[in-house]
Amino acid sequence: MATVKFTFEDKSIAQPLVIENVDVDTSILDLTEDHDIHLNHNCGGVCACSTCHVYVLSGEDDLEEISDKEEDFIDRAINPRLSSRLGCQCVILSKDAFIEIEIPDQSRIIGHEH
Repeated sequence: MATVKFTFEDKSIAQPLVIENVDVDTSILDLTEDHDIHLNHNCGGVCACSTCHVYVLSGEDDLEEISDKEEDFIDRAINPRLSSRLGCQCVILSKDAFIEIEIPDQSRIIGHEH
């Protein structure tokens, strides 16, 4: 089972948060929902906005490849980086994955929270 380590741009949140035994085919957005981690998501996880924007610090090879559509929405995100992805599109592919995700400060994003 995969492991995902979350850190947060908002340093007032206890860090890091490590989630083990994550099933393959789970998205980062679904994982945040399952573990009560605040990550906005206006479109419901269908790659139609940029509110579930995250930074993939490591483990990108164990995630589904980025699509052209996802890249277009990342361009609309607040403070995108080369490591930017949409949480709804980061689907875990490997049971041995170790993925590190940084969640941007959600106070700057107007969006739906779980």
